[in-house]
Amino acid sequence: MATRKVVLNRDVEKLGSAGEVVEVRDGYARNYLIPRGYAVKWTKGAQRHIDQIVESRRRHEIASVEDAIAIREQIGGLDQVSVTRKAGSNGRLFGAVSPKHVAEALSAALGRVIDHRKVELPQVIKSTGTYPVVIKLHPDVVAESSVTVVAE
Repeated sequence: MATRKVVLNRDVEKLGSAGEVVEVRDGYARNYLIPRGYAVKWTKGAQRHIDQIVESRRRHEIASVEDAIAIREQIGGLDQVSVTRKAGSNGRLFGAVSPKHVAEALSAALGRVIDHRKVELPQVIKSTGTYPVVIKLHPDVVAESSVTVVAE
């Protein structure tokens, strides 16, 4: 099978993080990663740019770990995070609660921006109630919280 080197533009689960050079099958790169903007073709010029990005990230990584730990402590100190959605009389939601909704609620409660791509829901939330949420703030720092879904 033919393979191709690509540079990831964003974190791709089970493949790598942004700025990494990975070797993937040609069809996966051509049909999925590149059209969706997850990656670009690898070139020598792109490699120099990647090296600059990686060096910059290394300089900021220590601060980001400390920052992630501080955010985790803030999330642990929250009493309740609630998401309000339209629901029927039986408590079933019209639609579902997405990680984006949870990230917006957390951002409002903390006063800091939480990236919705870092929020993981262990199950699809389609009814009112309290649900566990995992937030991967940093590769080494994970925060756990619960979200209460309330009907409008």
